[in-house]
Amino acid sequence: MMAVAAFVSLFALLILGTALAAVMDRAAVALASGRPMGAALKEPARRAAALLLRQKVETERPDSITWPLAPVAYLMLAAVGLSVVPFAPGVVVTDISTGIVLWGACEALTVIVVFLHGWSANAPMALIGGYRYVGIGLPVLLLSMFVLIAAALPAESLSVVEIVRAQEAGLWNVVRQPPGLALFLILGLMLTLRGPFDYADAEDLAGGTKAEASGPHRLAWRVARLAMLVSFSAMAATAFLGGYLGPVLPGPLWLVLKTVAVMAAVIAAGHMLARLPPSRMLTTVWVVLLPLSFLVLVLVGVELLLWP
Repeated sequence: MMAVAAFVSLFALLILGTALAAVMDRAAVALASGRPMGAALKEPARRAAALLLRQKVETERPDSITWPLAPVAYLMLAAVGLSVVPFAPGVVVTDISTGIVLWGACEALTVIVVFLHGWSANAPMALIGGYRYVGIGLPVLLLSMFVLIAAALPAESLSVVEIVRAQEAGLWNVVRQPPGLALFLILGLMLTLRGPFDYADAEDLAGGTKAEASGPHRLAWRVARLAMLVSFSAMAATAFLGGYLGPVLPGPLWLVLKTVAVMAAVIAAGHMLARLPPSRMLTTVWVVLLPLSFLVLVLVGVELLLWP
């Protein structure tokens, strides 16, 4: 029964969260531009219907395998990453001792999938978007490694379930290491191609990797990006905000509320923060963000040695 409940919870959160993320995204645009909120809330469904009915257009000789496979793989990585998140005590799809490692593998494969989406289109703008994303994304993955190890240190385990239990016995990780959550949100912007880390599908490349996508293919890519936002937000809520922990309300409801809060933060940051030139962003990642993430890891380790 626990396994069935875990699978139902996973697909419910992924499907409903993706729909909610689409609405939140358009609501943020309407709020920033002063447009009526009612029309913005209906826009995701209208745009989805329009893409489904639009004629599919392809470039000359795209890769017939990876071109349609990339959105599917992106969506599957979101589901696999979400599978290690516990929804309640004992309710988790993949309860393994190396859950953080599995999540890290999903992060790395996301970079590959986004690159393949650009490369397989056989078009210049899409290919440039893919290469540019890889150049920025790989060092950001190192940042994630330091931050997640710091979150796992208090639990003395790489299991996501144990990370939640450690926060139940002590402090939530956001209290113990506030910069860790902020740095992890940067990873969320990179994984979901948003704001300052939207180097793959940016408008200066006429849409980047999605420049040649049309019709159902473009809709599938958009849905996959939103699904990854849900998966990342659930992991951030679990690793830093205690996951399902909380008073009065049921555990799954606490996880949903925290996931929605992280989604709102990522969407807001994506709309408010400007994108730097790639060279300046690389300098910022290597010179500022990576040393800061390593410093967080060192400070957490010293704290646990002095006050276990």
